Amino acid sequence: MSTSDPLLRLLQQSFPLAILHNASTADIAQLSPKFYPDITYTDTEKAEINQWLTTSTRVTTASEDDPKTGELLQTINSHLSARTTLLGSKPSVADIALYARLAPTIAKWTPDEKTGEHGYHHIVRHADFVQNAPAFGLNLREDEKIEVNVNDVRYVQKPIDPKEEKERKKKEKAAASNANGEHEKPLVVGGQGGGKGRKEKAKETNAAEQPKEESTTPATANDTATPPQPKREKKDKQPKAQKQPPKETPLSPCLIDLRVGHILKAINHPNADSLYVSTIVCGDPEGTDNTSVHEETGQVVRTVCSGLNGLVPLDEMQGRKVIVVCNLKPVTMRGIKSAAMVLAASPRLADGAEDTHGGPVELVSPPSDSKAGERVYFEGWAGEPESVLNPKKKIWESIQPGFTTTKGLEVAFDAGVIPQLSPSGEGEGKGEAKKNGGGKLVTAAGGKCVVKSLTGAVVR
Repeated sequence: MSTSDPLLRLLQQSFPLAILHNASTADIAQLSPKFYPDITYTDTEKAEINQWLTTSTRVTTASEDDPKTGELLQTINSHLSARTTLLGSKPSVADIALYARLAPTIAKWTPDEKTGEHGYHHIVRHADFVQNAPAFGLNLREDEKIEVNVNDVRYVQKPIDPKEEKERKKKEKAAASNANGEHEKPLVVGGQGGGKGRKEKAKETNAAEQPKEESTTPATANDTATPPQPKREKKDKQPKAQKQPPKETPLSPCLIDLRVGHILKAINHPNADSLYVSTIVCGDPEGTDNTSVHEETGQVVRTVCSGLNGLVPLDEMQGRKVIVVCNLKPVTMRGIKSAAMVLAASPRLADGAEDTHGGPVELVSPPSDSKAGERVYFEGWAGEPESVLNPKKKIWESIQPGFTTTKGLEVAFDAGVIPQLSPSGEGEGKGEAKKNGGGKLVTAAGGKCVVKSLTGAVVR
């Protein structure tokens, strides 16, 4: 491999102590552990790295006008549609190889080729992530990077809703049946009785059964007297049992469904400058309301809009774990339905101060060994959450003011600021048993959820 290879030049520029000037393609394949010593690669992942290194060379040698080049780019774009990196979430030298060898091509693409409906938006997102994310550690000047306008996303693909897809197939099947012709209703033929219909026959029968009026003429010996039928006594109606009002659940932070979420990708909202649109794995089973399924990975995800644009860098939103509120009623934000909320901390305002929404803002981070979908709860307040919070009951609005951070940067719940839960408060006693102090936000294994630097913060 000569130094004219853009991959070799980039690796020597970024990792001068880890790569030799006379390195070969085979050497490059073995360098991921040196570049990223904290990451362990399985044998399968090592094989994938080798395959992607080979694919990246095909991209370099192929002609842009060759139809096979378009097919190869479509394959790469489809692979990245549900992955942050080529391996899923782990960075590797394969990502750098693909970036280095595709960068000159991407730089020539039009905005529609980059992020249009038929563009290679997943390749562009991956390239922007590789060149900017600290996880890759590339040493690139700003003028060496591909120019990606994150505010010019031409098309956002709507996630596939399993229920909508099932309903669509059902309608297609019904339409196909109708196309074969509607079934004719059977002709109803009148019965015997001189062609008289059922209603006429019923009238005759009723007339025959009606008792004749008593004659004012005395009855003859041949008349037979019909004894009067005794009237049935009406039974007294039993009063209906009164329905018991549903048992009211005591107010408690355990009613909030807090889980570990894994952001697969995040983009700028196409219709709102202050919003991100994130695709997050929350541990939902397939078919759960307001979720969709990635066709390639089979992961069930939620689409989540968050007002973090301009407050948290977009690259910090990629491929990371967060804490999400999963039982708020979904809301549509500028045309995109949001099915959860990402928890973040911001400084607590002084009394009378106006919130300018200027930050700083820090995402809440779960323990590094936690899994997507794992429940988290405040110590001392364990319990089952509501399936969906009733907006009329204002449970979230009543509980959230107690979310804060400690001097040790752990997220915690302060019951003292909630009137219904504070022993000295003037609540109406509808909450759980009143308690002093607060509990830290933890996983079942006891791992704590933390922020970077904000203490005494508001968490929402």
